[in-house]
Amino acid sequence: MIKNKNLFIRRIHRYLGLFIGIQFLGWTISGLYFSWSDIDRVHGDHLRKLPAFISANVSMVSPTEVIEKLSNTQKVDSIHTVHLISVLGNPVYQIAYFSGHAGEGMHQHVHHALADAATGELKQALTKEEGIAVAEEQVVPGAEVTEVQYLKQTDGHHEYREKPLPAWAVSFKNPDCTVYVSAELGTFQSIRHDQWRAFDFLWMFHTMDYAGRDNFNNWLLKILSVFGLLTVLSGFVLYTISSRTLKKIFAK
Repeated sequence: MIKNKNLFIRRIHRYLGLFIGIQFLGWTISGLYFSWSDIDRVHGDHLRKLPAFISANVSMVSPTEVIEKLSNTQKVDSIHTVHLISVLGNPVYQIAYFSGHAGEGMHQHVHHALADAATGELKQALTKEEGIAVAEEQVVPGAEVTEVQYLKQTDGHHEYREKPLPAWAVSFKNPDCTVYVSAELGTFQSIRHDQWRAFDFLWMFHTMDYAGRDNFNNWLLKILSVFGLLTVLSGFVLYTISSRTLKKIFAK
C-alpha cells in the first residue's frame, strides 16, 4: 500500500515536472536576465541626449486664445489637458480635448492639437522632416538615419504597441536603435534597441501573455502557477514519505 502511494506521488511529480518544466526554464532564464540587466540601459537612456528646456524669457500667448482658435475649426466640447512642450526648440501648446457631448459617448476618444505658443497659430501634425528632426534631437551625436516609417497602426507584438498613433519610426545606426515620435502630439515617445527587444521577448515568457505580453492576469499564467505550486508540494511530500531520516525520527 505504501509502495503504491509512493509510486503514485512519484508519477504525479514526474508528469507535472515534465508538463511545466519548459515554462519553469523560461521563468528562470528571464528572471536571470532581468536581475542582471540595467533597466536604464534597457530603456535606452544611454542612447539619448539630455533634454532641452524652454527659456523662461520666451513670450507666449494665453492658452485661452489658442483654444478659441481651435474652437473655430473643430468642435471642442471640453478640454482634457494643455501642456507646454518644446518642438525643435520652439514653445508649443499641446492640447488634448473632447468633441461631442458626454451623452453621445464621445468622451471616450481624446483629440489632440498643436499650436505655436508664441503666436497662437494652430500647427499641423509633424511632417516627415520634422519627425526626423525631433528623433535626431533625442539620440547621441553621430547617429545616422537609415530608415523612416509612418505608422498608422500596430499589433500587440509590435515594439511600439499601445502608444499614440500615428507615429514616425526613425531608425538609426551608430548607435543602432529606433526612435518613435508621435505625429499628433509632436513629442518623443520611446527608443528601442536590441537589449530592449531581448528584454521584451523574455518578458513575454515571464508573463505568459503571448498575445500582448503585458497582461499578468491571463488564465494561462494562473493555471501554470497552480501546477507549479503542485509540483513543488508533491516534491515535498515525496521527500517526506521516502526519507529514511524522517522515518527514523517519527519511529522513535
